[in-house]
Amino acid sequence: MNAKPAPISKAPFGNADGKEIVLYTLTSASGLVAKVMTYGATVTELHVPDKAGELGDVVLGHDNLDGYLKNSPYFGATVGRVANRIKNAQFQLEGKTYKLSANGGAHSLHGGKKGWDKVVWDAEATETPDGPSVKLTYVSKDGEEGYPGTVTAVTTYTLTSKNELKVEMSATTDKTTIINMAHHSYWNLGGHGSGPVTEHELTLHADSYTPPDATLVPSGQVKPVKGTPLDFTTAKPIGKDLKAAGGNPVGYDHNLVVRGDPHKLREVARAKDPKTGRVLTVEADQPGVQFYTGNFLDGSIKGKGGAVYNQYSGFCLEPQKFPNSINIPAWKDEVILKPGQRYAQTTVFRFTTE
Repeated sequence: MNAKPAPISKAPFGNADGKEIVLYTLTSASGLVAKVMTYGATVTELHVPDKAGELGDVVLGHDNLDGYLKNSPYFGATVGRVANRIKNAQFQLEGKTYKLSANGGAHSLHGGKKGWDKVVWDAEATETPDGPSVKLTYVSKDGEEGYPGTVTAVTTYTLTSKNELKVEMSATTDKTTIINMAHHSYWNLGGHGSGPVTEHELTLHADSYTPPDATLVPSGQVKPVKGTPLDFTTAKPIGKDLKAAGGNPVGYDHNLVVRGDPHKLREVARAKDPKTGRVLTVEADQPGVQFYTGNFLDGSIKGKGGAVYNQYSGFCLEPQKFPNSINIPAWKDEVILKPGQRYAQTTVFRFTTE
């Protein structure tokens, strides 16, 4: 008999910013395995069974830290302070204008040049009644990347006995600021190196979306998905209307308005890989979800095991507040965090087979 692996183990994973990076391995009672590193509070591997019971790694990523340092489009990372795009890399708060790094064309993207995906977090792992868990903490200083307030951010990953990866994020601040955190795994239920995800069948519980302009920033409008390529209200292959989604590069990179109470945990999406039978169900307590099909992947990134990540090799489902909320009067209160308040969000990724 093989000894059961420990629920939690850890190993060194290189150095960044003069600090040792630690890689935690979480193994659930049901046999799922997740690897999480302290650089970027990042999920580097997640092994889940297919319909034959074979484990496969379903997240894109790199074998070593160097890959993440040199070339990672936010693979598996915790994104912050503000996920997604802030138009023209600036915003106003309490009468003051704040200028940010324009690291996404004219806009600020995913927290700026050195967002929370590129910093070293402190970590503490514990066995909980739900399963092995690692809690990562980062203190973002006042003025970092142009944002006001010293913010203490926490991301906790728990690998539950119900075959779930539970992601809980929270933040507090000492000065009024803006926060919109997101988890940025690229999923491929066939296995991270198994080619395009265009055959995956996706359902999105969203009747409307926030149409982006040519530079992928919503203007504040909300429109129905009916009659558009973004209609995933009933399951369809991701590739079916992909070309019709347009964009440069072509593909989905859209924020959808999740049905139901915008602050209650509810089902957001369901994806199925017909080949392996793996099913991913996403639940979250956020108003929106960014659906992205890895449009910018172009084969230049060699991932784990030498896998070549071509366009559409993975898809992201990132529950969050709406992009550019701070610059839209009707949305901006969603992302403002004041001293004494606590930002919190939960996303649950559940794995089954059929």
